[in-house]
This record gives sequence, C-alpha cells and structure tokens, in this order.
Amino acid sequence: MRAWSAPDVPTTPVAPAVSLHDTATAGRVELVPDGPARLYVCGITPYDATHMGHASTYVAFDLLNRAWRSAGHAVTYVQNVTDVDDPLLERADRDDIEWTALAERETELFRGDMEALRVLPPDTYMGAVESIPLVIALIERLQELGAVYQVETDLYFSVTADGAFGEESGFSRETMLEIFPQRGGDPDRAGKKDPLDALLWRGERPGEPAWPSPFGPGRPGWHIECAAIALEHLGATFDVQGGGSDLVFPHHEMCASHVQVAAAAPFAKAYGHAGMVAYDGEKMSKSKGNLVFVSRLRAADVDPMAVRLTLLRHHYRSDWEWTDAELVRSLEQVDIWRRALALGAGAPTAPVVTGVLDALADDLDAPRAVALVDAWAEATLAGDTTDGDAAAVLAPVLDAALGVLV
Repeated sequence: MRAWSAPDVPTTPVAPAVSLHDTATAGRVELVPDGPARLYVCGITPYDATHMGHASTYVAFDLLNRAWRSAGHAVTYVQNVTDVDDPLLERADRDDIEWTALAERETELFRGDMEALRVLPPDTYMGAVESIPLVIALIERLQELGAVYQVETDLYFSVTADGAFGEESGFSRETMLEIFPQRGGDPDRAGKKDPLDALLWRGERPGEPAWPSPFGPGRPGWHIECAAIALEHLGATFDVQGGGSDLVFPHHEMCASHVQVAAAAPFAKAYGHAGMVAYDGEKMSKSKGNLVFVSRLRAADVDPMAVRLTLLRHHYRSDWEWTDAELVRSLEQVDIWRRALALGAGAPTAPVVTGVLDALADDLDAPRAVALVDAWAEATLAGDTTDGDAAAVLAPVLDAALGVLV
C-alpha cells in the first residue's frame, strides 16, 4: 500500500538525544538507537475521515520522527491500515457501499490530511489485507510454541504463554477485565481458556470477506495484524511503539505478547502514548459522533499550519479539548509568525533554535518550543532586528523540527 508524499525537510543544527515517557516503566527513557531509529505507530481503521484525535496522535509521533532526525539518526517508520475489520464492514453495510471501496476512499482522504499537516510518511505503509501472509506465518509460529487454541472456527492466543503479559500497560487483571469488552475484546465467550485471551484468526462468517489459510478461511484479528507487520519490518525490540492512550490495553499489550512469545524477545524498547482530544465535553470518537474532521477544515480553506499549531500547543501526552477559539488563536499565531519572518531581520535566533531543539528532545515538549517562537516573533514585531539573518536561520528550523511551514 502506498503512503503519502514526503515534504522536503531542511537540516537543523545537531539536536540533543531524545528522551520519551515510557508507558511500561512510567518513567523517562533516553532513546539512543543502535543504527536507524525504528518506530511503529498504529494506523487507522478507514471507515470514516481523520478527526482531531487521530491528527493529534500522528503529529505527536511525527515530532519524534523529526527529533530523531535532528539528532542525526536515520529513521525507519512503519504504520498499518486496518483495512478489514468489524467497524469497517458495519459502516460499509450501513452505507450500502463495498467495504473495499470505503476503505480506499477513507485511506485516500487520510493521505491527503497527513500531507496537508506535513506529517512525514512511513517507510512501510501496510494494510491488514496485504499482511495476511505475515499473520499466518506468525500464528503458525505461535502454534508451534503451544500458545494457540481453537474455539469453533476461531483461533485464540493464550495470554498465559507470555510471562511478561501486563507489563506494558501495568494494569491489574481487574482493570483489564473491565476495559477489554469496551475495546473489542470478548471475555465472556464460551470455550475460552482465559477471558483475556485474544482473537488471532476469525473463521469465515456468512457475508464477510475471508482468505484461505492453514486454519481454514477467515481473516486476522486486530492485534496479530500489527504484531506481524512490526516484526517483519522492524524486528523485535525496536525503539518505540506509538499510538493513542486508548491503545495501551488491549491493543499494545496483546501485540507485545504475541511477539514476545514468538521471538522470545521484548516487542519494543519503549511505548509512547498520546492523550485524548475531547469536543463538547467528551473524548472525540466515531461512536459518539462528536468529531472535528481535518478534511472538512481543509475544504473550508482553513490553513493546515494553523491546525497543526493548535495540536502543537498541547503536550502530546495531555488530554485536552478542541474548540473553535483554539483554532482562531492558531490562525492569528501563524499570521504573527509569518509577519515576523517576512521582515528578514529579527530578534536573536540562536537561543530560539537551541531552545526549540532542546524542547522537542525533552519528551516532545512542543508547547515550550511554540512559546519560544511566540516570544521571538513578538520581540521582532516590537522592533528588535539585531539579527540580520533571523528569518533565514529560524524558518528552516520551524519547518524541520515543528513541521510548521511559514
């Protein structure tokens, strides 16, 4: 599956080593890759357009991608598309559209949104359908290790096969059992050995798409898809598994367990999670319908850099609420930055460049970086033009480090 077009990224002065909050240890870890930095971020299920919750997550890990590059590392970035799953099939049935057409339409819309927001594309962008051979191979490996059992035509993963199960989320069993059914799990299914065991292969159901396999026709479970793609393209113990905080459990916990059993090695060195974006007082979600879509703002000729700047003003790990006032503020902010840069000369840039790169290396602290640029722009527009090369120095750093093209 093709990704989207990559923007040109200017070079920056060498930035510090990147540190990130790791969900598994609940502490800060320094990310010093051995070779290219390896990043996996869970992608969309393409049954609707990109909303601000999605955009916030992908911009967050775009900052990590950029911070690594600023620190002098090559980056290998992998992302999936869950282009066959229950929500997609249900939406296609509701709207009387072929599920493949719906998936392609919404994936294409997502590509356009990511391009507009200047998110660097993944090196590997793989759909669930095209990952099926990888999924089958991984399930067969888990079968060899005795970690798989059958319930009717479905295959399940035994979480007890992984001695480290639960270490990624840190959740108690009680908490897991409470969350699991809310996020696609089926703890009450008869025949399961443990309520938390995860579906690996869903046997064919009438009217649903299915693919041949040694286990009978069917399709992959959700967690095994990402596990197989990550293991194939990044190997075990890659640098960072990223996604929204709603993926901590069960998705990332199960992905980790699948690979840790199959490869006898940790899934990732660190787990990064972005906070949730609310609208009208509740977490933005398709089920609630309280969505602000990137594509609709683009269609209304809203500057995508103002959308990105709105996201950057909030620390990636924080939960926050999108409002129209936030967007208006960002439109004004982008205008101020552009007017200051248009002068050519400006306030001293050396401390701003250093401060921006330091902030992003420090757990992707974009709000601190944005505040430094705000202060520079205000000083410049107030008449401080002591740095004759200010715009030529600062604009490329804003582009490369923050992804804001001004």
